[in-house]
Amino acid sequence: MPTLTAVDGTELAYHEVGEGEPLLCLPGGPMRASAYLGDLGGLSKRRRLVLPDLRGTGDSQIPADPATYRCDRQVDDVEALRECLGLDRVDLLTHSAGGDLALLYAARHPERIRTLTLVTARARALGVDFAEEHRREAAALRAAEPWFPAAYAAYEAVWAGSTSDADWDAIGPFFYGRWDAAAQAHAASEVAQCNDEAGERYAGAGAFEPAAARAALAEWDARVLVLAGELDSGPLPRVAADIARLFPRGELVVQPGAGHYPWLDDPQHFVRTVETFLDRR
Repeated sequence: MPTLTAVDGTELAYHEVGEGEPLLCLPGGPMRASAYLGDLGGLSKRRRLVLPDLRGTGDSQIPADPATYRCDRQVDDVEALRECLGLDRVDLLTHSAGGDLALLYAARHPERIRTLTLVTARARALGVDFAEEHRREAAALRAAEPWFPAAYAAYEAVWAGSTSDADWDAIGPFFYGRWDAAAQAHAASEVAQCNDEAGERYAGAGAFEPAAARAALAEWDARVLVLAGELDSGPLPRVAADIARLFPRGELVVQPGAGHYPWLDDPQHFVRTVETFLDRR
């Protein structure tokens, strides 16, 4: 397992899967070990996936200063990894809460990114967030599912402020296009892979300055793919369209029948979409 040392001395681990041109993949969670990304539905057959464990997650060291879990403080870790890999420019893919880290990295180092792929990704760094009404709108699409009544009741409890593990576990089906055995196993791995303290600090006060980030990327010439799931609430497809419009060369793809983890819901569709985007010069 390869490692590198961050500027503050924290030892960071990363994993490589597959062969070919590298694709740097930032995990979400927030602050979930990169293992949950797997091989991104078989994308490793086309690209060498570089999967970092963010500080304090997976095989990476817990930092001496927990304040460095804040998203903007981790931009230097991404740059250190790029330098470690010896790459002048990177193709960067990110998922979920990792979108904020990728966008802050792009705002600070726009010249280091060839392409950016945002997979069901957040964009709080640009002033776009998801609201409870978005969650309700997406949840309503699943009303015919057999698991819906119990899951929706748990969702209501979560929106009301419940911190019960049982309630959070029960809403899992809303994040997957199919609540099958693979989805259930994937959901069950989340707790062990997440650093809760780090996750709470990730989007802390001062992490984002949306106006500055938007200004930095207003004339950015990199191609950006915003990949949304048809059934996902974070972001809804129409919110993902708003995110794509923030980039001069942004484009939107909505994967049919997909939730928050589109590489699990339809691996072939996901890989084909990402591969087509990356291979287009």
